[in-house]
Amino acid sequence: MASQDTFELKKDELIQQSYAQMDTHLADSSYTLRQKLALTCRILFDNGHDSGLAGQITARTGAPGEFLTQRLGLGFDEISEGNLLRVDEDLNVLEGDGMPNPANRFHSWVYRARPDVNCIIHTHAAHASALGMLEEPLVISHMDNCVLYDDVAFVGKWPGIPVGNEEGEFISAALGSKRALLLSHHGMLVAGGSVEEACVLSIAFERAARMQLLASAAGKIQPIDPELAREAHDWILRPRRNAVAFGYYARRSLKDPRNADCLKKA
Repeated sequence: MASQDTFELKKDELIQQSYAQMDTHLADSSYTLRQKLALTCRILFDNGHDSGLAGQITARTGAPGEFLTQRLGLGFDEISEGNLLRVDEDLNVLEGDGMPNPANRFHSWVYRARPDVNCIIHTHAAHASALGMLEEPLVISHMDNCVLYDDVAFVGKWPGIPVGNEEGEFISAALGSKRALLLSHHGMLVAGGSVEEACVLSIAFERAARMQLLASAAGKIQPIDPELAREAHDWILRPRRNAVAFGYYARRSLKDPRNADCLKKA
């Protein structure tokens, strides 16, 4: 279609045309699953999700009941392709050295409950955790954050450390069908259909929490139109868009000499 013809198109038509162009011109990630997971750890560290050894990331391997995760004792900034562990849902190590975080148990519960989820990220990012300290749910009131609109569950009371089956059952039930969860007095959780999606949503979550705290300090946050928010949610949350956003964050992290070892196999 010639460019001059687009001035006669309705918004819905322009959106569909843009979707088609994205699918044509935006490429999927060329990284392997292990590389994506290692890169996500570095990306999260670079974007305010560091909390020492707290937090976990897992991704299904494709084999039933198996996922990749980081080794307990290493921070997100130390994770590389070569030191990831392959474990089963009982947290037995199938490949790699060391042990996984015992809190990964609740990941197994989420995977059992959500066949659509392929990557889970849980961190104690500062701003999301601060909201949890206030027992306040995440408020979505900005276009950029609409990728999470009506997609974040909330737990108002702390269930304790998530190493038991009781916490796994509780957390998976609280998440329900949504992509994210804010746990009061604890942290945030994102359950994505891909590593790229989970990574991008985790960054968006912490940014939204930071914006909420800033806006609340200045006045009352005003709601946005639900229909427009859902439109923006679907516009931003597309696999190809997540892939290119992930690629950008990966390139940015790999420019840092401290992340030079991220893609090392051993």
